[in-house]
Amino acid sequence: METTVSVKADRAARCLKQRGLVAGVLGLVVVSSVVGVDASGDVSAEWTAFARYKDVTIYDGHFRKYSKRFFGVGFDWQFFKSQAVAESNLRGDVRSAAGAVGLMQIMPSTFEEIRSKNPAITGPIDQVRWNIAAGIWYNRQQFVAWEPVRSSYEKLKFMLGSYNAGRTSILRAQNVAVENGLDGTVWESIVMGLPEVTGERSSETLSYVDRVFNIREAMR
Repeated sequence: METTVSVKADRAARCLKQRGLVAGVLGLVVVSSVVGVDASGDVSAEWTAFARYKDVTIYDGHFRKYSKRFFGVGFDWQFFKSQAVAESNLRGDVRSAAGAVGLMQIMPSTFEEIRSKNPAITGPIDQVRWNIAAGIWYNRQQFVAWEPVRSSYEKLKFMLGSYNAGRTSILRAQNVAVENGLDGTVWESIVMGLPEVTGERSSETLSYVDRVFNIREAMR
């Protein structure tokens, strides 16, 4: 029994050490990519740029409508607008190198799956209205899937992580965290486990989650 406890303690200690390293790297990523530093050294330049999206209201009606439909009255619809800013800078004509399309950067295969499960989404992936609707609906599926995570704030992070990396990757990271004695229902534990699952790509996912939250704050 003592040996088992000792092994778990050593693993937890190593994980906490890794947590400190990842948190430090992630902090640098967030400062540089979300807050931003321009050529003159103004750390608030990109933050100010994100704040201006508050005045870009052309798609707000769609975000309001489908946030209310899929998440209910009172949910902060601007959270999904912030996600769209992170995904595409709120541009409907964006297509990634991997083939993701539109404001919410949805893969065509994922869009077809969404549309097959939700007949109300009738338009094409490159039409802004349906791209937003599909993205928010997909977010809802991820949000509900993380029911064991009781805090809505934490659940939003799990949702975003799943949107970016896939729920399977987040589940595997959760298992790694639990094996190391951490609370698998807290996002910081996923921060510890994800590098072991997705390697270097984990930094993209972790900074993505923080990026969306920071953009939302910038738009207040």
